[in-house]
Amino acid sequence: MDFINAIILGLVQGLTEFLPVSSSAHISIVGQLLGTGEDPGAQFTAITQIGTELAVVIFFWHDIVRIIGQWSRSLVGRVPRTDPDARMGWLIILGSLPIVVLGLLFQDQIETVLRSMWITAAMLIGFGILLGIADHVGAKRRRLNDLTVGDGVIYGFAQSLALIPGVSRSGGTITFGLFMGYERSAAARYAFLLAIPAVFGSGFYQVYKSIAEPCLAGATNCKPEIFGPLETLVATVVAFVVALFVIKFFMGYISKHSFLPFVIYRILLGTVLLVLLATNVISA
Repeated sequence: MDFINAIILGLVQGLTEFLPVSSSAHISIVGQLLGTGEDPGAQFTAITQIGTELAVVIFFWHDIVRIIGQWSRSLVGRVPRTDPDARMGWLIILGSLPIVVLGLLFQDQIETVLRSMWITAAMLIGFGILLGIADHVGAKRRRLNDLTVGDGVIYGFAQSLALIPGVSRSGGTITFGLFMGYERSAAARYAFLLAIPAVFGSGFYQVYKSIAEPCLAGATNCKPEIFGPLETLVATVVAFVVALFVIKFFMGYISKHSFLPFVIYRILLGTVLLVLLATNVISA
């Protein structure tokens, strides 16, 4: 059953990571509804996100290579630092700093109290409403070439909100991008590029922790992971394959449509989660 549950959770991770609906919330909810009866945990979630982020690297490969190349050339003066791709490299670095700093400062809370399902439900509803407002009032005129240092910092702090399950990494970043007047596709593209350093950093850090600091049987200061290394690897591979198709769908969808279906879905899911919590169907 562990392998089947891992495959299901990998499928959920791949389906929800790039949609503004919070993959971590879905992993927590589905994990409890499966035979495990428990939240799979922050470590499992972070490691499986390596798979979905590999899909981002493949989908935006040409953009990534161009940005890294121009950024590297700007370091030695071969291209001006005002070059759009060189600037994008610096802005991705700048925007990645808040989530790194806050993630390290509040690591214990992120892995414990902030994973309360009551908080998750509130974030699903609250940020769903915010996304709807931003999509309605945002000017949607600015493109990535208009990105400023100040905007990069705001994007970075928006991404760091994803440390709270229920917010959504893409949802939080896209919401603030829309509030700043960026086009839907521009906000999404920067959100995906900005996530690469943070997700890989978090995922590989959790891999390191699982090897260097295993939770031994009988230990009283840690909680053993539900899934072993092999099951987690299977879930990561499944998430990678599914995410490739989801990114293509999502980027095509938002170029022509609003975020309203995702807003409605978030509010409904958050409401259902509150009912499940209140009736003790799932544990907080």
